[in-house]
Amino acid sequence: MNNKQRVLLIISGGIAAYKSLDLIRELNRLNISIRCILTENAGKFVTPLSLTALSKDKVYQDLFSVSDENTMGHIQLSRNTDLVLVAPATANIIAKMSCGIADDLATTTLLATDKPVIIAPSMNVRMWNHASTQTNISTLLKRGIKIIGPEDGEMACGEFGLGRMSDIEKISATLNNFFKIKTNKAAGKLKGRKVVVTGGPTHEAIDPIRYITNHSSGKQGFAIARALHEQGATTTLITGPTQIPDPPGICVKHITTAEEMLQSCLDCLPADIVICAAAVSDWRIKNQYSEKIKKQDETLSLELMENPDILATIARTQKNRPNLVIGFAAETQNLLENATIKLDKKGCDWILANNVSKETGVFGGDTNQIKFISKNKIEEWPILSKEAIGKKLTKRIIAFLKDHKNGKD
Repeated sequence: MNNKQRVLLIISGGIAAYKSLDLIRELNRLNISIRCILTENAGKFVTPLSLTALSKDKVYQDLFSVSDENTMGHIQLSRNTDLVLVAPATANIIAKMSCGIADDLATTTLLATDKPVIIAPSMNVRMWNHASTQTNISTLLKRGIKIIGPEDGEMACGEFGLGRMSDIEKISATLNNFFKIKTNKAAGKLKGRKVVVTGGPTHEAIDPIRYITNHSSGKQGFAIARALHEQGATTTLITGPTQIPDPPGICVKHITTAEEMLQSCLDCLPADIVICAAAVSDWRIKNQYSEKIKKQDETLSLELMENPDILATIARTQKNRPNLVIGFAAETQNLLENATIKLDKKGCDWILANNVSKETGVFGGDTNQIKFISKNKIEEWPILSKEAIGKKLTKRIIAFLKDHKNGKD
């Protein structure tokens, strides 16, 4: 290996293994060096010779190879890289990773590595939706392993659904972004700053089957977290249930309810900056049903109670209050008036107000239009992608911290 960024590619035994050849080509194009581990089953789909030809490096297969263990054993393989990528990641290898099984070179290397790990799942839709797989995925997410995909589409078996490995372009873009952030982070203008971002919706259970929620996709919160991380901030993203993969390099805490989100936020204090971009449910069921509610009458009355106010709790806390507390105001009418009232009522420093009425397509969409509101300024931003808003807000934060350091208001 040379001074390029280095990826250890673990290819497991799914039909999508053939895509690894194109993935290596694309990563080579991005000036990323590849070394491959090929599982026994993956060897039935692609050959070591083809992988060697493209990666320009030896392909490793056997845990007990005398020559391999003498020259590049599983410990060295696991450490002599910048990132471990499992693509495709079958249900089998995901299960082994979850349980800590190390019965071949690939799984032993995964257990021994101290480097970031990203997986790109690929399997039949029923296998992906199976409770065992979802439990295993949840376990890996909690351990900090990042996941790309899977995607909806037609599968080799002829079925259609969620389970296809993500496109090569998406996987390579994720890796390229990971290395870009890693390279730039040391010089980022938020280096040394601790930031907490909330995103996504919350789910408030009615009974074991049903819950109260909203249409938030989580895209804006995730975009803000990525932009802050790119500038070197130590970023924690606290998110409700979404379909978005965890951003590489960011500490992600998965919660379900508003109470869990509040507690997770408080656990992260002290912090320099807290940005509450989550669409938190204002109410929860006062007496949650322990069993599924059965149809008996034509109507059903549910008694609601208010959820804790996360933004106000953080903004008005007397201990460990962040230097900058930012909230979002999602409104369908009287946007400016309601957002200005919210700024004063919550005690936060800035409010980013946006119109979330159905015709705007903000919930679930890729764009947003913000009115930036502080105690002495109202500024209307143009319609921008949520990624661009994340970057624009980050620049505003950097300017604020610089002025704050210099004693300006």
